[in-house]
Amino acid sequence: MAIGPMLLLILAVLVFCGLLQRVLDRMHLTDQQALVIIAAMLLGTFLPMLRLGPVSVSIGGALIPLGVCVYLMVKADTSWERWRTALGTVLTGAAVYALSALLPSEPEALTIDPMWLYGLCGGIVAWLFGRSRRGAFVCGVAGVLLADIVNALVTWIRGYQTQLVLGGGGIADAAVVSGVLAVLMCELIGETIERFVRARTGGDGQ
Repeated sequence: MAIGPMLLLILAVLVFCGLLQRVLDRMHLTDQQALVIIAAMLLGTFLPMLRLGPVSVSIGGALIPLGVCVYLMVKADTSWERWRTALGTVLTGAAVYALSALLPSEPEALTIDPMWLYGLCGGIVAWLFGRSRRGAFVCGVAGVLLADIVNALVTWIRGYQTQLVLGGGGIADAAVVSGVLAVLMCELIGETIERFVRARTGGDGQ
């Protein structure tokens, strides 16, 4: 199974079992809302791409994830969080674009699927700069899509005619993978640090 559907399936199971309650609370989402979003992304992948001239947008791989990003930005607790997330999105996009420029143009020349590399790169940078679960998801998704846009703009400026495809991989697209990985890393690393701090504080008798 591709990494995108596998990650969403794992998320759906964790949400259904109530194991992501705290994460969803911090993202201002209920279990039902999360399951609806996952289902919509899955179904949206099988719908026709939305086309506007040289731009094609996947409903499940770009439009719905971007809608979630907008919702999370609106729900951000402070304006500083919004600015930090916006900066993190730009930095994530820059990192993914730089990686795409360094990698061979032929996927066959790589020993690993580029989508894994883009998703992991976006997820790591998004976690570093997004910090919050909300910010990490936004940076991961919007950052990868931003890199796609910049790559297409550079190609057009050079005089080549190409189609900009956003979320073309559907739920297996690097943008979706990046956003999910960013949130998972934020939760796992954040929880580990919190437990370490609690253990250390308890050990000090405070």
